[in-house]
Amino acid sequence: MTEQATGTASAPGQQRPVIVAGVDGSPTSRDALIWAAEEARLRAATVRVVCGWEWSSPFNLIGPALEYAAPDADTPSMEELTRAKVEELVTGTLGAQPGVPVEVRVVQGPAARVLVEASEEATLIVVGTRGYGGLKGAVLGSVSRHVTQHARCNVVVVRDRRDMAAQD
Repeated sequence: MTEQATGTASAPGQQRPVIVAGVDGSPTSRDALIWAAEEARLRAATVRVVCGWEWSSPFNLIGPALEYAAPDADTPSMEELTRAKVEELVTGTLGAQPGVPVEVRVVQGPAARVLVEASEEATLIVVGTRGYGGLKGAVLGSVSRHVTQHARCNVVVVRDRRDMAAQD
């Protein structure tokens, strides 16, 4: 796993707190990333953008599951494709100069597990929710629900703005 950091550096010997932002390309994950970056500015923290991906998932951040043969020298790996999409999402959401240090981590595995593992090194984890409630939410399960129940740090769940507007 590699990572890329951009933004402001901390003083030597001083470790910044880490705020994890879980992203999957959805509008609410973009909102969670914005919320995490704003909180990182207030706390002088680093934003660690985390995306879990799986071969078996019918949809990945890069789009519908692909028939994917073994890569050759000219074929990017699924991790490289996902990383490129996450970096594009970060730049498109926060801009080229986000004003806080940003790290990108792309990890193979179920999103819920990957985010809970990322919470071990974080002071806060921020995830979005698609707002599935009632029976639909119970049947589908929820990454945000799993993270709130198992994370090893505080969790912020950013709700879909459309759900919030509908309640007004």
